[in-house]
Amino acid sequence: MISKPDFKEIEAVGEYLQEVPYDVTRATLYTASDLYDAYDASDAQASMQRCYDARVYKHYIDTGKFTSCAKEKLARTLHDHYIEVALDRFVAERDVMRIVGVMGGHGALRSDEMYAKVAALSKRLTEMGYTMVSGGGPGAMEATHLGAWMAGRSDADLADALAMLQCAPRFSDPDWLKSAMAVRERYPQHTYQSLGVPTWLYGHEPATPFATHIAKLFQNSIREDGILTIAMGGIVYSPGSAGTVQEIFQDAVQNHYLSLKVSSPMIFLGKQFWSEEMPFYPMLEYLTATSKYRNLDLSLTDEIADVVAHLEDFQRRRQEL
Repeated sequence: MISKPDFKEIEAVGEYLQEVPYDVTRATLYTASDLYDAYDASDAQASMQRCYDARVYKHYIDTGKFTSCAKEKLARTLHDHYIEVALDRFVAERDVMRIVGVMGGHGALRSDEMYAKVAALSKRLTEMGYTMVSGGGPGAMEATHLGAWMAGRSDADLADALAMLQCAPRFSDPDWLKSAMAVRERYPQHTYQSLGVPTWLYGHEPATPFATHIAKLFQNSIREDGILTIAMGGIVYSPGSAGTVQEIFQDAVQNHYLSLKVSSPMIFLGKQFWSEEMPFYPMLEYLTATSKYRNLDLSLTDEIADVVAHLEDFQRRRQEL
């Protein structure tokens, strides 16, 4: 027997959806101005905690990361659904085969050589017409969006931006956001765009303000799969830890089965790291050579030029299909 709808419960759900501190039917992706709406440079650290991003994260923690409240579950699901719709529009306006992802550790310091290398790579690829996407957080993710933000400017300008960020190398440093906002103010960006896809599951990691479009989600599983799916132009793996390794094998499965009818490049940036410190590249090579994995398009390098050449070769090959 089908039960009749409880209209009082439906009304209560409607009231709850209006009370949560986030828009459950948001029509557009976020911007840094949306997430950091209460930011004040004169009171940077305290004002960061008053921003939309922090308010939503507090609510998320207060109601439980894995809440049993049906109303809250529905609110989060609706929010993520509408963000996904906005994300689909963003992707539809671009050549999905020229969307390139960068994966890597959130703990990478702004003072690290690899951080600067990722930024320089992202700057170059953005200027070549690629759209860069990352998990939208700090570390290697931020470096991706810093590079895209600095596209169209000189290498000296990028070096200056990197120097400006040195006062707060870790995302936990008090001036992490303040220094980033100072770079944005000195070097405004109105031409080039990039996409960050962070999550409130890791809400203690601030979203980088260098991403021009931000698809912030509650569900990390949707986020992880989404990045790997839309980055059909290839993925660059910079050094990372458990999260990056998870993404490597998710990507490998997708390419092995040709889930999207194409195997996109899997480029490992950092020879020593990926062959010795975390030797997953030799493992993938072996699995490919023994046909345990098929269709993988792999490369390992330390050089930006090699990454660019591999991605451009992929573009040529797919045009010939």
